[in-house]
Amino acid sequence: MIYTVSALNHMVQDLLDDVFLPLWIEGEISNFACPSSGHWYFSLKDKQAQVRCALFNGKQRFKGILQPKEGLQVLVRAKVSLYPIRGEFQLIVEHLELAGEGALRQAFEQLKQRLAQEGLFSEQSKKALPTFPKTVGVITSATGAVLRDISVIMKKRFAV
Repeated sequence: MIYTVSALNHMVQDLLDDVFLPLWIEGEISNFACPSSGHWYFSLKDKQAQVRCALFNGKQRFKGILQPKEGLQVLVRAKVSLYPIRGEFQLIVEHLELAGEGALRQAFEQLKQRLAQEGLFSEQSKKALPTFPKTVGVITSATGAVLRDISVIMKKRFAV
């Protein structure tokens, strides 16, 4: 049997769609483009490879998805597919979020902003540290060497 290129690409597309469930993939965004259609196209890459991605306009509106930027480290949930017109392997992105340090940094900044709004960083809320504390708390195992080490050092430095 002889296949046309179109028929082959559609067969491969169907095969990929059937075999792969949505996956979580981490990588860095590059080549981000947002044409007039409103769809987002970008590459997701790591040190050794890259893959083209598409996030369609409808998914952005319903998910409140973060705006991609060059160099952003992200985590995507995507389906493996093939763009049959070009015969290119791609990911159809369903969800996009910050990954790794980016996500941690964002969470930290949000917490810091919330605490600042509560006034917890204001000078009125701060108390001066005593030169010599009256009490020191140590959280460790009762049998751990840490407790013994701290006791020895405290007795040497602050003999009572």
